[in-house]
Amino acid sequence: MTGASPSRTPWHLWAAGIGGLLWNAYGGFDYFMSKTQGETYFRKVGMTDAQIAHYFTMPGWMTAVWAIGVWGALLGSVLLLARSKWAFEVFVASLCAFVVSLIYAYVIAPIPGAGTSMIVMNSVILLGCLFFAWYAFSQRKAGVLR
Repeated sequence: MTGASPSRTPWHLWAAGIGGLLWNAYGGFDYFMSKTQGETYFRKVGMTDAQIAHYFTMPGWMTAVWAIGVWGALLGSVLLLARSKWAFEVFVASLCAFVVSLIYAYVIAPIPGAGTSMIVMNSVILLGCLFFAWYAFSQRKAGVLR
């Protein structure tokens, strides 16, 4: 018998991929609900009138950045589960989009009443983005992603 045997998918890739799929599916749900239910959804999640008004004045380019971040992270999770080397690039694109959205939300056009809970939430999301980009990079380097 010649040739290398195909490598098995490590258990942690399944854990990271399924965890990422679930985590990032919530981002997709939030984006979808924001676009389809608008103010009704925003009120259900506890946004103030000022925050809702802020959302509706968000420029189109920020909506595109938000979409790239959310759907890129979900696609990255699917690519990770498919053991595609492109998972890393897609996660990096998603991470970059999230960083741009943070700059917009905290520097360019600060969100009214963005308190500690929003900062904590965005910090957790940033850590998640960094983790998935790092994980995809490390698994590609290890030869798990092809």
